[in-house]
Amino acid sequence: MRRLSRAAAGLAAAVALSLAASGCVTVHGERAVVPAVTEDEAAQALLAFTEAYNAADRAYDPALDAHVVTGALGAINQAGLASRQVNYPDGNPSHKPLELTDARFVIPKKAGWPRWFIADTDSNRDEDGGDQDTRWLLAFIRTGPDQTWRAAYLSVLTLDEIPEFTTDEDGYAEPVAADSSAVAVAPGELSEQYAGYLQSGKPARFKEGPHTSGWRAGREKSANLPGISTQHRDQALNEGAFAPLGLATEDGGAFVLFSMRSFERQTAAKGVRLKVHPDVQALLSGEVKSTLTKERVSSQAVTVPAAGAGGGEVKVLGRLAGLTAAKGS
Repeated sequence: MRRLSRAAAGLAAAVALSLAASGCVTVHGERAVVPAVTEDEAAQALLAFTEAYNAADRAYDPALDAHVVTGALGAINQAGLASRQVNYPDGNPSHKPLELTDARFVIPKKAGWPRWFIADTDSNRDEDGGDQDTRWLLAFIRTGPDQTWRAAYLSVLTLDEIPEFTTDEDGYAEPVAADSSAVAVAPGELSEQYAGYLQSGKPARFKEGPHTSGWRAGREKSANLPGISTQHRDQALNEGAFAPLGLATEDGGAFVLFSMRSFERQTAAKGVRLKVHPDVQALLSGEVKSTLTKERVSSQAVTVPAAGAGGGEVKVLGRLAGLTAAKGS
């Protein structure tokens, strides 16, 4: 993965303006294929996110970073802060400022909006070196020329889980369209297929691991605890800021981020009382009499092989999930 130099970015901008003058493209229109962001702008977006995130985490106040998050990360972040604000009204007693350093920006070229990029960063939330060394990959999106950059996805991956992205001679990445037929599963179909797999085990195209077969096994084990029945329902989440984001990888496949919504419904037998965790209680509507339904949003980072390659198996590298609502009845 290469870092874009300012010279390269300036050259690309000059070429784009030159083409515009000749009538070949419309730089400010929807048809121009241009870099999503300059490296300096990407760095500013990352800094704005980090500062707002720290302010919100310190105070447990979702209003303080609502302007820098959206999509799956936004839903998880805002609900989590709202819950903790109820339980810790004086703020976070264990706040540790987040530091994101060694930023490497993966910037695709594309036409129209939304535009997006990935910041591949080193955080102070791990141990450098060894098996526990991880990188934070934050995907930022911008929905229009008058909008600001907001972080929509976060994936925490080990160094060997991050693929090599396809780049052009200027270091820009190649986006993979939601309906692409070049990969085994189009990015726009991943959310629905993953939800279906979690429900029934089909389609059986997801590689075994903690976020696939392991997760299904854990659900089955907890489905019928003494006096409590648990049901799960998963739904595709594809619209707006929850839309999938895909990048071409050097092996011909794609790295894709996508969202999903899940529901966990617990039903207690007569005489059995359901326990409600304080974090759940803070987001609860209704009264828990015999049922408790928890709603979660998750984001997944996966690699998808090229069409006709690798048996078509999708590997789920990481999953970030958070409670977003709860209802009792």
